[in-house]
Amino acid sequence: MTPQEIDHAISAARASTARLLALIAGWQTEDMRRPSTLPDWTVGHLLTHLARNAEGNCRMLDGAARDEIVDQYPHGREGRAADIEAGSDRPGPEIVADVTETAAALDERWSMMPREAWARPVRMFSGEQPAWGALVSRNREIEVHAVDLDCGYTPADWPAAFVAAELDHVVRGLEGRLAAGTALRAASTDTGWVAEVGAGPASVTVTGPAAYLLAWLIGRAVPEGTLLAPAGLPPLGAW
Repeated sequence: MTPQEIDHAISAARASTARLLALIAGWQTEDMRRPSTLPDWTVGHLLTHLARNAEGNCRMLDGAARDEIVDQYPHGREGRAADIEAGSDRPGPEIVADVTETAAALDERWSMMPREAWARPVRMFSGEQPAWGALVSRNREIEVHAVDLDCGYTPADWPAAFVAAELDHVVRGLEGRLAAGTALRAASTDTGWVAEVGAGPASVTVTGPAAYLLAWLIGRAVPEGTLLAPAGLPPLGAW
């Protein structure tokens, strides 16, 4: 990423964070007990995850600033899951404060990060990548999980630039998620975006608004009739 692209990514992540914090402002304990759209997770689980994710991002960026590779979650997947479970049943205002304060701490890291450190590696569950990749990933976490909160923020509310970038990103790993012998043509009806993935006799076309194509491609439910697939939506492996 160029310095200008990093500045743009920081601005996008800040805007996403502001939208999230506006959504959850004033939420109480009963709000945290509602189910999210993710299996077995309440809103409290999801917001606790976002807070711990922010802490993990702070940890990685602090390491990159020192020119050290630091794990986002030093206790692994089990440790992350335990932290989320432990924090999910706290009072609502405590969870909101946690999300707010950890987001502010991460924002401070973005401002203080040495320019050269953005190219240094950090270690996420997906493996090592440049520190700027963690910035992009954080924005993705916020935007996608804001929809998962099931509180009125929908894929239609995603910024157009986010949708365009994420469609290109998700398509790169899509072939391995299609059933053998399936060729998929996905086409947006509002932006002109088109992708053709896979090869085989079972050719499937899916069309619809770009944001809802993205939602479907990352495993989120879309309202009936939003996407047009004459042969039916093909099954996709886990995102």
